[in-house]
Amino acid sequence: MSKNAKIRDEARAVSAKPPAVILCEPQLGENIGTAARAMANFGLVDLRIVNPRDGWPSEKARAAASRADHVIDKVQVFDSVEAAIADLQFVYATTARSREVPKPVRGPDEAAQKAVEYGENGHATGYLFGRERWGLNNEEVALADEIVTLPVDPDFASLNIAQAVLVCAYEWRKTATSGALPFVLSEEEHPTAKKEDVLRFFEHLEGALDSVTFFRPPERRPHMVRTLRNIFQKAELTEQEVRALRGVVASLEKRSTRPRKDRGEGNEGNEGNEGNEGNEG
Repeated sequence: MSKNAKIRDEARAVSAKPPAVILCEPQLGENIGTAARAMANFGLVDLRIVNPRDGWPSEKARAAASRADHVIDKVQVFDSVEAAIADLQFVYATTARSREVPKPVRGPDEAAQKAVEYGENGHATGYLFGRERWGLNNEEVALADEIVTLPVDPDFASLNIAQAVLVCAYEWRKTATSGALPFVLSEEEHPTAKKEDVLRFFEHLEGALDSVTFFRPPERRPHMVRTLRNIFQKAELTEQEVRALRGVVASLEKRSTRPRKDRGEGNEGNEGNEGNEGNEG
């Protein structure tokens, strides 16, 4: 996103306490880093790691985080899942496999609604993610309140950690901000053209095309005019765009009528035929 974009206040207005992300025994620092980056994209900052295989801190994780240093700098490391979730009041276990542990199963959007509701009341929530190779075991799933699973293809359900974190974080922020986008192109800055100006552009364009006998045969002119006008109507032109298009037409009207040097003699009368191959129908 451009640094010059005007960020909307609605996109920053998050009143709910963001959930923690708990990674259980991650194997690679790169996976921790990309998960941190996904968190930062959607405003999550509380990253907790249970027994990382390669230890902590990790330069590979920091490099993979792509400047999400504010997440990496606050990472907490725990010896057990129980310790990592001890201060939380509601925990989701993420898994792509059916479990023997009877718990409610939510999609990421439904889970986000509940997480936001808890967060708006100041309660601490979290999402628990498993190992790269086999995810969470049943004992770890049993520690959670509910299960989150994504609507993936059941024949190819495995996601890497960062992908799973990103989907859950995205759904959480979308819910927390009511889907507010960071910026929009304001109609005040780019007002839609008045119909009067659009109609004048049509008349200008059609007059220029008449001058080069574009509309052939003459009886097809009404149909071709309607087609051209419909093309531009679909564009929902702004004032600036209409001015630009009229400038284009004006420039073409002033073009030289002399034959091009690479044309042989006797072709002078063919200039008005260019671009008309598609006018048959």
